Amino acid sequence: MASILNSLRLLADETRLRLLLLLREEELSVVELQEILGMGQSRISTHLGQLRRGDLITDRRSGKNIYYAAAPALEVPELAALLVAGGAELPEAVRDGRALKLLRKKRGDKAREYFNQLAGKFGRTYCPGRTWEGLAHLLLGLMPEWVVVDLGAGEGTLAQLLARRAQRVIAVDNSEKMVEFGAELAKRHGVGNLEYRLGDMEAPPVADGSVDLALLSQALHHAANPVRVVKAAHRMLKAGGRLAVLDLLQHQFEKARELYADMWLGFTEADLYHFLEEAGFEQIEVALVSRDEQNPQFQTLLATGVKGGRVKRG
Repeated sequence: MASILNSLRLLADETRLRLLLLLREEELSVVELQEILGMGQSRISTHLGQLRRGDLITDRRSGKNIYYAAAPALEVPELAALLVAGGAELPEAVRDGRALKLLRKKRGDKAREYFNQLAGKFGRTYCPGRTWEGLAHLLLGLMPEWVVVDLGAGEGTLAQLLARRAQRVIAVDNSEKMVEFGAELAKRHGVGNLEYRLGDMEAPPVADGSVDLALLSQALHHAANPVRVVKAAHRMLKAGGRLAVLDLLQHQFEKARELYADMWLGFTEADLYHFLEEAGFEQIEVALVSRDEQNPQFQTLLATGVKGGRVKRG
């Protein structure tokens, strides 16, 4: 637990205050903080070190990058109130907020551009972890006549397979080209119970409590904030509804960021369990289900969970 007195000393510095305001909103790397604040790496790293020693921020390594985020101590009501009050008196905080918004947009644009270029070639281009073996585990036993949402659906290859048995399938993707191509493909094949919607995984255009099954098939590692995505899935599910996540086991193939527009280099089993638990899922299970034969031999995890509450029968 952070010392209150030491925390107050740390908050008294304008640069550290700006850093905390940003990290309370988004997990960021030093390079991203440099871009937002317009400061040198050495200066930012010095302040981050002080905040880390004061237990006000946490860090995690992903490949060659280190990402920083606000620690739980900042949610102590007294500290949170001081942080907000300090930010209100800081003229730079408004500019920092705009710069953070722009950074988020650039993150999304990078992934969207990658998938826009891939539209029409998705099934014929190698994608890490997207194996029929893994998909078979995902589909096994999950096909009553449900309403299904496929988040980060791409062209919707999986969604079109599910539509053969599901009551209705909603395919959500933030790539205009992917949505356009998938919708045309569904129309051409006469798949009338499949609807494509343009939207972000963190705030998908799907009503609360409206679906029975939410899927994330090799999509979560493209999300800026995986916890927000999993919480959004929880929001959309009916009581008793299920979430299934297929994603890569944590790896060190750094080139995936450029080759596949990956935000995360996979996840550990503990990561996926934590994401589902924090979102409020019950009966959580996480297992390793496949391994690619070609290098760098990506491995795939399957995580499932159930939304609690009484199931309404119509």
